[in-house]
Amino acid sequence: MGNKVETVEGPISVDQMGKTLVHEHFAFGYPGFSGDVSLGAFNFQEALQVGISVAENVMAHGVKTVVDPTPNECGRNPELLKKISSETGLQIICATGYYYEGEGAPPYFKFRQGLGTAEQDIYEMFIKEIKDGIGATGVKPGVIKLASSKDIITDYELMFFKAAARVHKETGITILTHTQEGTMGPEQANLLIEEGVNPQSIIIGHMCGNTDVAYHIKTLETGVNIGFDRFGIQGLVGAPFDKERMVALVGLLNSGYERQIMLSHDTVNYWMGRPPALPEPVEKLMANWQPVYLFEEIIPELKKAGVSDETLNTLFVENPKELFSTETRVKA
Repeated sequence: MGNKVETVEGPISVDQMGKTLVHEHFAFGYPGFSGDVSLGAFNFQEALQVGISVAENVMAHGVKTVVDPTPNECGRNPELLKKISSETGLQIICATGYYYEGEGAPPYFKFRQGLGTAEQDIYEMFIKEIKDGIGATGVKPGVIKLASSKDIITDYELMFFKAAARVHKETGITILTHTQEGTMGPEQANLLIEEGVNPQSIIIGHMCGNTDVAYHIKTLETGVNIGFDRFGIQGLVGAPFDKERMVALVGLLNSGYERQIMLSHDTVNYWMGRPPALPEPVEKLMANWQPVYLFEEIIPELKKAGVSDETLNTLFVENPKELFSTETRVKA
């Protein structure tokens, strides 16, 4: 593989990644959206126009690469991502993986779990997509997406973690995770490392759902990377306020962990099915949930708090490059 990462338009050198947002969704839907076709039909052209607009907006802030870790059952759409990329020049990395049990689509693999084949089936799915591409698209994922529940990694979720670790050891692919409401970060890290995954190839996502610095340090000490990747999400899913996120982030940067942290928003830019109608107070809190919010509002505040341009370059350029660098993954 060399020091390359798969994008939706083919492999690129990690040196070409540049400024990167590590966790955004061009399109996403909660499983079940496919049953709401009468009122929530998918409009490819509409999704494409939204995606092009988002791509152009982030590129205006110097972003060259976006990781879109939409799980397989949540509306992942390689054709859409490839078209957005070809129309704009934004480099997009997509995923193979499934969402956590509570908000994913567990019946399919739970049925196979009952038959005793699920973990092997998941492994085969990951390998097939990574080596040959997703479906008939030819698009290869650059990450495996894993997810766990609040306060637990369920038996169902554990199958995906174990299969992903096995695939990582064979391919060196990067692993990106979802933690629910800022829980199970250290547990995810330790589980993957015990299963043989190189910690430098792991990013534990949504860690900014927790403002306890000790929790972050416990995770970081395993050698993995973490995502402060939900800036703009406030008032939903147990999320803290951005001011609290920034206090925790600056504390970690001042403690010397700047080489293991990456920033993003986890935006959903086009909803599969009908878009959710948020209650007015929540809508006001979520007004900043936009893919340029970091650049327009958060970075100026971080600079006021003493975060240097050099550190920001580390967070947005150097750390994503290291995360996807196969050289750092080769086990002795």
